[in-house]
Amino acid sequence: MADASQVAPDALALQRLYHWEKTAPERVAFTQPMGAGKVVDFNWAQVMDQSRRIAAYLKSRGFEPGARIAILSKNCAHWLMSDFAIWLAGYVSVPLYPTLAPETIRRILEHSESRLLFVGKLDGWEQMKPGVAPELPCVSYPLSPPNDYPSWDDIVRDTAPMTGNPVRPGDELATIMYTSGTTGMPKGVMHSFQNFASALDAGLKLIPLDSDTRMLSYLPLAHVVERTLVEHAVLALGMRVYFAESLDTFAADLQRARPTVFFSVPRLWVKFRQGVSAKMPPDKLKRLLKIPILNNIVRRKILSALGLDKCKFAVGGAAPMPPELLRWYEALGLPIIEGYGMTENCGVSHITRPGVQRPGTVGLPYEGVQSRLDPQTGEVQMKSPWLMLGYYKEPELTRQAYSEDGWLRTGDKGQLEPDGYLKITGRVKDLFKTGKGKYVAPAPIEDRLVMHSAVEACVVTGANLGQPLGILMLSPEAAARSADPGIRAEMTSSLESHLAQVNATLDPHERLDCLVVDPTPWTVDNDLITPTFKVKRNRIEEVFGAKYEKWVSERRAVIWYEG
Repeated sequence: MADASQVAPDALALQRLYHWEKTAPERVAFTQPMGAGKVVDFNWAQVMDQSRRIAAYLKSRGFEPGARIAILSKNCAHWLMSDFAIWLAGYVSVPLYPTLAPETIRRILEHSESRLLFVGKLDGWEQMKPGVAPELPCVSYPLSPPNDYPSWDDIVRDTAPMTGNPVRPGDELATIMYTSGTTGMPKGVMHSFQNFASALDAGLKLIPLDSDTRMLSYLPLAHVVERTLVEHAVLALGMRVYFAESLDTFAADLQRARPTVFFSVPRLWVKFRQGVSAKMPPDKLKRLLKIPILNNIVRRKILSALGLDKCKFAVGGAAPMPPELLRWYEALGLPIIEGYGMTENCGVSHITRPGVQRPGTVGLPYEGVQSRLDPQTGEVQMKSPWLMLGYYKEPELTRQAYSEDGWLRTGDKGQLEPDGYLKITGRVKDLFKTGKGKYVAPAPIEDRLVMHSAVEACVVTGANLGQPLGILMLSPEAAARSADPGIRAEMTSSLESHLAQVNATLDPHERLDCLVVDPTPWTVDNDLITPTFKVKRNRIEEVFGAKYEKWVSERRAVIWYEG
């Protein structure tokens, strides 16, 4: 279904690799933490030497051209070098999220018919390992958990590098990206080399990056935004990529990288704000930012503490950004560009323009993108030269992903502003009808709820109830503090006030009956969120749905869920 426009052959992935290998061999490409405070830099000569050696090893296995090779690892330099090696060897990469359940790992490896698996940096390998068939060949990274697989370092030491500069056509399959999915079995989205090159080219026309750009890679490389914004940008620009070591070291990782471009999902932008508010009450910060001279000092101090004082382009995406959150960062001197896209279009569909803040919208289409709304459902539909080649081995699902006249169905519900800016108002299928027959769009209400300082994530739900209700997950700090009865009482009062303020902005049929507070974290492990921090609404319904009517019957504004 892709309508692939042509970019110059030298803009494709392998040609870019050869370019940096030849013209900038000593330039540092990757900075990789190795644990215990040790950091290793890889220049382009080293990146290509190791990639060529791993490629030679893969070819020695005798796999057929186009064989699928899987990667299961958190982000690290070896992840990217694996991908480069797979492409050099003539194969197709299959990245897996490093937090998947074993059954999902098994299904993806079987569905993709992967011939080998790179096992990398992982926190829960023993739980994941049953998903890997014993007969599947594996290769272990230097940062892998203990295993008896052939090791990366041994292969690099014992294998001569692959010679020559093979070329892969732009329309050839480069990767199969299995969507994280909020429901059901992940689908394998197929993308070509041309797709990524043309999508990145459109992005660079709006966000002018260069070889001095620094990025911190920490969101899963199995996700399309990290793949496009980090992997293919480093190939295009020769910039420097720093990798995060762990959640515990994330603040130090940010300080080390001092990124000039920083992308994050709304949940992390919320956490940054909560961290600042814990040290400086919001009212005090507002007062300080109104004082001439002092306001610039305060801004610099806060951004420096976050590791974002050198950031030229801050970007949010993967889920809607609450407008109040965008305004808060703008007041700090860090306006956030909000992007919109999905795996099926390389994450490149719409974006707000640098220097033009339009809270509540995801901006205008990128150059080369056509966008429209379905007149019946309000669904956002789009076309671009970098649409997926289709879902792997799923022709019927591929057909269903497009309208009859060839537009990609995003599944998102939207509104168009008079000047063409797009506002995402929720998922078409997320709309639910209350017992009064009125439809409720949860996303705009959730944007308001999540702005409470104690709330990290939330869901508005209540199909067939008289009124909807909100389920809140507390931030770890707030959850810990809520164990104290006195603090819980204060938090309850604060949430009651917050509910009243939110309800005052809503139409009568949207107003929430109550808030239910869950102090237990929603995680990938308990299957309540995806690896990109999107809440799984269907799982929320499964876990909490049977209790909705009881909660509403209690006629309390705030209810604490005790499991």
